[in-house]
Amino acid sequence: STPTASSPSSESPTPTSPSEAATAHATETIRDYYAVRNQLRQDPTQPLSPLKSVTISTELTTQQTLFKRERQQGLHQAGETKVVELQVQSVNLDNSDPQAGKVPTVQIDVCFDVSDVDVLDADGKSVVAPDRPDTGWIRYSVANYQWDSDPDGAWRVASSQDIERTPCDA
Repeated sequence: STPTASSPSSESPTPTSPSEAATAHATETIRDYYAVRNQLRQDPTQPLSPLKSVTISTELTTQQTLFKRERQQGLHQAGETKVVELQVQSVNLDNSDPQAGKVPTVQIDVCFDVSDVDVLDADGKSVVAPDRPDTGWIRYSVANYQWDSDPDGAWRVASSQDIERTPCDA
């Protein structure tokens, strides 16, 4: 039998260059990062160890500190933060000095939507400011400190910074 042309699918095409592969892995890492954060904020009894599967460097420290403080205050999340839009800003595959943090990095701007998210105190009362915007933008640096040994699977969110941008459509 003769192979037939495959029909178009909704799946992403196979990356063809190292930078496209890095972009695909970094984007997947961002989605995993949000899933882990949702899970840990919704269930404060879970250990924080899953953060190490999606964060590294200053972002790991920042998230661990945030979660510990929220848990001490008896806070937990109801609902899910959603990733609405991902925009890759840059890809740098320089791995010349991993010890000094010069590792492959993808900068990604993420618009997130918290319209379905509430943060509740121990009594179940909302602590969210009534004027909180439903969407916002954060610029993430997603880095791979194990590029030589694991160019595909070792991507982690290394840092984040809120950015001022026009709100995205949720």
